[in-house]
Formats: sequence, structure tokens, C-alpha cells
Amino acid sequence: MTRADRIALTLSLLATVITYLVSVRVFEHMPHIEDEMAYVWQAQAIAGGHLTVATPPDHKSFIVPFVVDYQGQRFGKYPLGWPALLAVGERLGVPDLINPLLAGLAVWLTYLLGKRILGKAVGLLAAGLTITSPFFLMNSGSLLSHPFGLVLSAAFALAWIDAFWDHPSPPAAATRRWLPSITAGLCLGVLALTRPLTALAVGLPFGIHALYLLVRSNWPTRRRLLILGAIALSLGGLIFAWQYAVTGDPFLNPYTLWWPYDIVGFGPGHGVMPQGHNLDLAYINTSFSLWVGEYDLFGWARFSYLFLPFGLLALLPSRRSGRSLSRSGLLLASVIPSLVLIYMAYWIGSSLFGPRYYYECLYNLTLLSAAGIAYLAGWPIRPDAPWETYSGMQKIRPLGMTALLALLVAINLIFYAPLRVGGMKGLYGVSRAQIQPFLSPEAQDFTPALIIVHPQEWTQYGALLDLETPFLDTPFIFAYTRYPEADAELAKDFPGRKVFYYYTDDPDNFYTAPRPPS
Repeated sequence: MTRADRIALTLSLLATVITYLVSVRVFEHMPHIEDEMAYVWQAQAIAGGHLTVATPPDHKSFIVPFVVDYQGQRFGKYPLGWPALLAVGERLGVPDLINPLLAGLAVWLTYLLGKRILGKAVGLLAAGLTITSPFFLMNSGSLLSHPFGLVLSAAFALAWIDAFWDHPSPPAAATRRWLPSITAGLCLGVLALTRPLTALAVGLPFGIHALYLLVRSNWPTRRRLLILGAIALSLGGLIFAWQYAVTGDPFLNPYTLWWPYDIVGFGPGHGVMPQGHNLDLAYINTSFSLWVGEYDLFGWARFSYLFLPFGLLALLPSRRSGRSLSRSGLLLASVIPSLVLIYMAYWIGSSLFGPRYYYECLYNLTLLSAAGIAYLAGWPIRPDAPWETYSGMQKIRPLGMTALLALLVAINLIFYAPLRVGGMKGLYGVSRAQIQPFLSPEAQDFTPALIIVHPQEWTQYGALLDLETPFLDTPFIFAYTRYPEADAELAKDFPGRKVFYYYTDDPDNFYTAPRPPS
């Protein structure tokens, strides 16, 4: 292991520690948005050995966001990839540790890609930029699926380049390309089983490269490509098996059971607008998402994209410096526009956690930015390029670039990141303080109990679901109040439980009867 490798490993461990602190101190080990609540519900169900559970009595009183009831069964709408991995954390009692571990792995893969394509200096710089990114910190501290998608996307890209990119090697090395070929197929297939639209966008540029290789390469290369494709399609095709298992119809998308209009594409029936999704709405969503990214990517005011154009220049050939075209770098960079264009077909944008629909190209953005910085500073931007020695006024170039980068990073770490990431604490009013009344010794004496919750905001009920499992076998289970007759009927369905009425504006009292209206 080289010195650069050791530094990269240290940065990876640091990423895990920092993002775990975000998970603990900002998000308090809890899901805050509907997507996270659904993922946790699915993970708990899978950890308990089930894809579905029986629909509870009066299911509208036991609503869980993005968890649907269909033909007497209850199940989450999301594909299995991320809930299955999160279920491992549930079984081990550390679900909030999974994404920080993935964050560390993503930083390591970013370094390896940079080292492989653009040299150690760019790889280390990209790894360092990643752990300062508010975009990275917010998503890696959450319970969302994007960090898993980022790791799968980066691992796929690295395996693809190792498997199919032409580089000097002895003939015997061809046999060693089978492992990265299989790895690439596995990563793309699991990504399709996790975030199908993202997998399509990530795989599209590589698919074009695959078509070129199928035409121009030899039979061993074609065979590995076909095997890779078969692996990816087989794993991705498990989505249809999962849809059959939960709905009885392999082509019924559970997304549409929650929102019938939640469909990718354009025209009536796609999205909430009467006319459906269209190019004008796609442009508005995309522009807003990209605008948010200008701030959230690196926290440099509105200059987070500052070095991307110079990164593209760094990939191009230069006669003066003898630099060759970085075709593999251009292949990686093409994932960025691919994700942006593909997600234009989805009717809703993303901004709360940054432009998270583009999160799986974060390593592309950090590598391209790092390449741009190195290009302007006069640092090596190819694996075999030496460090140049500067003297006199020539030193202004690297020193000036270093000073500018230090200033930008300081602005982020001192001003932007603490406000942006720290501002996510208590998102939508969800906090650990809301479940504390149920953890007191006095409250435990009431168990097993059915709690009929009267919230002022929906999320005040959603926060309490952190104390409940899909099997409704926890000391407390929580029902969302509907109307007095429905609330009274619930008690008959749970004869072994005491019934209490809980009002979120009076969190320290448990009422044995509905509170008189004020």
C-alpha cells in the first residue's frame, strides 16, 4: 500500500465517522421523510422473514407512508435492493450505521477511480472534496437508498474500466478480467434492483461503449460482455419476481398502488398536473435541481460547478504538454448528463437532500472537479504524469490555486455546511424528543398498549412509528385517529392491549378516554 493509498484509506474512515455523527446528531437515528419511513418498514419486514404482512384491521388507522395495502396484504412500494441491505442493519441493531459505512466505501472507490484514470493526486483530491460536500453528508447520514446506489455505481464503473479498457498488460492478464466483468454485472444488476431508473441512466453510456466493443473487439471480450449483460439483466429482472410476489402481477408497479400517476414518462397520467408531465415541466424541475446543486455540491456559495469545465479540458489532449485524450475519463463524465436527461422523464424533481436523483454520479462530479483543480494548478492529471517543478513567478500558479481552494473549502466548512446540514435537524418536526414520553418507566407500565394518536401535524404521528414494527407486536402500537366510532372499534381488534388516547399538544399525559373538545 502506497502513501497515497494510506491517505485515501484515512479519508474513507473519516467519512464513515463524520457521516455517522450526522446520523446521530442531526437525524437522531430516525427516519424523517416518507421515503425513509417506508424503507425502514420494509427492512423490518424483511428482517422478520417477510416481504408482506397481513393488512391490519382498519388499515387506514395504521397508515405508513408509501406502504400499500392490496388484496389483504401490506408491503412497501420500493424495490428490494436497499431494504434488503438495510434489513441486515436491522438484524444487527445498527440500521443507521449502514449508510455511513457505505459512505466510507464510496470515498475509497472514488479514490481508486481517480487513481486509475487521472492519477493519485486527482484521486486524493476528489476523495477529500467528497467528505466536505454537504450533499454527501446529508444523504450519507440519512436512511435513503442513494449511498448504496453511489457505491454500486462507482464499483460498476471501476470494474468496467478494469475489465474492458485497453491498457498495456501481458496476454495472461486477459484471464484476470473475468472477475471485474462479473463484478460489473453484479453491481449494475443490484443497482437496477435498488433504483431502476438510475441504473438505466448509469448504464447507458457504458452500454454505448459495449456496442462499440461488440463490433470492434475479439470473441473473448464479446463473451465477457454477454455474460456481464446476462448477470445484470437476471438480477434486475428480479424486480418482476418481487412485483409478482407482492401483487400477484409481475407487471404491476407498486408505486402506482400508492399514487396512480407515479409513472415515468410524458403525457396525461404521468404526474399530478392535469395535462401530465411535459418538456416544460421537465425543464423547470431539472433547472431547479441543478440550481440547488450549485450550492449543495461543495457549499461554495453558487460556485460548486466552478471547476467542472476545466475538468473537461483536463480530459482532452494537449500537444504542448504531450497529454493524450482520456477516453475512460470522458466515459465516466458522460454519466452526469445521462442521469440529468433520464430523470427529466420523471414528473418530480429533488431538492430537500440536494438534487438526490443525481447522487449516484457524485463520484463523477468530484473527480471532474478535482481534475479541473489539478489542471489549473499544474498538477499531474494522468496516472503516469510527473510532478512539475515550478520556480520564481511560476509558483503563483499552484500556490494561487491552493489558496483559492482553501478559501472555498473554508467558506463551506465554516459557514455553509453547518447551516445546511445542521438545519436538517428536526426536519418536518420529527425528533427523538417526540418518542421520549413512551420510553419512561411510567409509560412502560402501561404496556402492551394501543395508542390512538391525535396529532397536530401528520409527522408527529410518523415519528412515533420508530417504536413500532410491521408486525404490530411491540409494547406500543400507534393508530392515527380518524373519527370517534372508528377509534372505538379499534379496541375490539386488540383485546389484549390497553387503549390510550394521546394528544401531541399534551405529550406527558395518556388519556384513557377521548379528551373533551376545547
